[in-house]
Amino acid sequence: MATRKRVAVIGTGTMGSQAMWRLASRGAEVTGYDRYAPGHDRSAAGGETRIFRSAHFEDSRYVPLLRHADALWKELQRETGRELRRLTGCLLMGPTDHQQMSTVLESIAEHGLDHEVLDADALAKRFPQFRIEDGDAAVLDRNAGFLRPELSVHTAAARAEQLGARLHRYTPVREVAPAGGGVAVRTDQGTETYDSVVVTVGPWVNELLPDLEWEVDIRRLINAWFVPTAHDWHGAEAPAFIRTAPTHCYGLPSPDGISVKLGLSRVLHRAVPDPERLDRTVAPEELAVFTELTRRFMPDLHPDPVRLSVFMEGYTESSRPLIGPLPGCEDIVLLAGFSGHGFKLSPAMGDIAADLALDGDTLQPIDFLSTRDRTAA
Repeated sequence: MATRKRVAVIGTGTMGSQAMWRLASRGAEVTGYDRYAPGHDRSAAGGETRIFRSAHFEDSRYVPLLRHADALWKELQRETGRELRRLTGCLLMGPTDHQQMSTVLESIAEHGLDHEVLDADALAKRFPQFRIEDGDAAVLDRNAGFLRPELSVHTAAARAEQLGARLHRYTPVREVAPAGGGVAVRTDQGTETYDSVVVTVGPWVNELLPDLEWEVDIRRLINAWFVPTAHDWHGAEAPAFIRTAPTHCYGLPSPDGISVKLGLSRVLHRAVPDPERLDRTVAPEELAVFTELTRRFMPDLHPDPVRLSVFMEGYTESSRPLIGPLPGCEDIVLLAGFSGHGFKLSPAMGDIAADLALDGDTLQPIDFLSTRDRTAA
């Protein structure tokens, strides 16, 4: 009988929890490490909802990966009996001449995605909660909706443990380094060596891998929740939504039927010099962009938020994540810089991490994201 491969997963959040599940599903001897515990709110996997969508604004090459993620979300729900995702649709709105609107239509056509195109008149009648401007149009992505991030992370990690994985909670990893044909993982409790290691530490990647040749820019993002004053934001047809311009933003009606969550794009996020000292207080002046967005495009939302939360996200310069072996060490698999593309893809990325850790390669189409032969971030 072949010896099971011993794999450590460093960071058991969005990507790490899924990597643990996929590795444990294949019979690997899996050990996870987390400086907190799966489902915590100190990083990016928070805010109760995240968007799942099949169509892609930025690059149609993500669509096959989204299909793989779609299948694995279904599988994780079947295995655990938990509702982690609900398909309510996602409305992609913006000026018809905006590049991202063109790209999403190209990706839909290329991959034959289930969708509906709405002109400004149809959009105004169908979704009166949004104010429509001249030149606007929308695409309704039907195989889309929302995910429950905290529950998903907790569920994937718990499923991995059910399958035999071990998880060291509240155990920061201080160093990961090649060691005698394996990889050493050092914590305050000591050092253990594994056959391979998957590094999925999110905003702590620069701290754990200070010599990483690609920069991951850590940003502080704000989510704000607003109460509707009119129109049914929580009816039978209440999709998640994204607006491309003039200010890129996204939103989701809350599952409890009370509020609507709004978030902003990367350019509006402040830098985070130290992820252990994240400023979680939102100053009144930081709400100005939300006030303008609601006034201009969602006037039925009361302009004063009822809740604010702060999280961290990591971006590469190109906004394409880093997936693959760490240069100089094939046994250290890196997943980093996913923000803006991450949560909806996370089961697929966990599966790819398992491929790379166990087999050294993957059949999934990640050439445009791979760390192999990559020069620019």
